[in-house]
Amino acid sequence: MKARVFVTLKPGVLDPQGKAIHHALEGLGFDGVNEVRAGKLIELDLADGTGDDAIESMCRKLLANTVIENFRIERLP
Repeated sequence: MKARVFVTLKPGVLDPQGKAIHHALEGLGFDGVNEVRAGKLIELDLADGTGDDAIESMCRKLLANTVIENFRIERLP
């Protein structure tokens, strides 16, 4: 079984990587971008039967810093 974990910064948390990407896009002539927020995608290949609680525990303990980040889990067929 596979799962994807999307980790993003919470609203209001400064995002220097997003700012750098935004600045670079402007430098390349892409003027229509108002804001950029960077995040991460983590793909997991899990044993069949791994429950949602186990995946959420992985996120809370290691994959996301829940003080400043949100996460979303997506199971794949």
